[in-house]
Amino acid sequence: MTNEQWEKLLAVIGGEVFEPPAVGFIIDSPWLPNWAGMTILDYFTSEQKWYQANLKAVRQFPQIIFIPGFWSEYGMCTEPSAFGTKCVWGENEFPNPMKLPGDAKQIISAGKPNPKTDGLCPFVLKRLSHFQKDMESNSHSIKFAVARGPFNLASFLMGTTEFLMALKTQPDDVNALLVMITDFIVDWLRLQKSTFDSIDGILLLDDIVGFVGPDDFKSMARPYLKRAFEAFDAKVRMFHNDASGLVCAPHLADIGVNVFNFSHNHTMAEMRKLVGPDVTLLGNIPPRDVLAGGSAEDVAASVKDILGSLPDSKRVILSCGGGIPPGVTTENIQAFLSAAGY
Repeated sequence: MTNEQWEKLLAVIGGEVFEPPAVGFIIDSPWLPNWAGMTILDYFTSEQKWYQANLKAVRQFPQIIFIPGFWSEYGMCTEPSAFGTKCVWGENEFPNPMKLPGDAKQIISAGKPNPKTDGLCPFVLKRLSHFQKDMESNSHSIKFAVARGPFNLASFLMGTTEFLMALKTQPDDVNALLVMITDFIVDWLRLQKSTFDSIDGILLLDDIVGFVGPDDFKSMARPYLKRAFEAFDAKVRMFHNDASGLVCAPHLADIGVNVFNFSHNHTMAEMRKLVGPDVTLLGNIPPRDVLAGGSAEDVAASVKDILGSLPDSKRVILSCGGGIPPGVTTENIQAFLSAAGY
């Protein structure tokens, strides 16, 4: 992310209105490798290919604030690998972390991982370190510490069904597991911050919180999300949940979130009422069916519908309801920008 883009992001969060409105997208391995002409496995195993794919994106679309920017990640495997999960890799498939054997108690008994040494976490940091000077020579810097959220990580370790069942049948054990997981997430976010002093943002991603009801969210999710966002004092605290966001939305400001990326199934107007006036909305055209699967005309129409539904663009960053999915073409991104006024 360039300093100019970072300052624009801060200005939008602060309530400044831009014309045309800010445009931003979360981009990572589901979209970047194939768009840049390589396989997903090449993207993960070659630092140079990873860097060139990200560089191509920021050069081709300088109007877009890409979030977090040069995201060093290994799909969903980064954090689970630190706990010892088996990670399955395909040539052009998303990597799959396999659940651990045993229940919450057995996972706890293995102890909290150390992000400095365990799993893929050190590889994430080294990749960024190796290219930090190259990024800076291209006017970009590392601005975000990134982690999967507590529920997301617990679901990978236990299995999604098993975790959600245990929330109701073994709440004490699950709470103990979430404490350990959140301690690890805080360690991981702080390690990223201490490694790169340019970091002043936190991006936390957790879709699984959208699968629980209001009471379970308040008692089992909210405290751990709040603690993760308090890992260090960050100017940008962005939360991604493109499952159901209605349960978490009313609590986001209290949790500390100031930017929310949510599902296209919720309208911008509906989400504004729920999150309040102070949380910036990052959204919200359909990512798969329109941005990836639609024509350029479909994309333009969807963007114009979003703009027409808003009284103004205060604390709004135009995007899709989630990260950019596989198959999004350059033509459709250009159509998005044109419809937004660029």
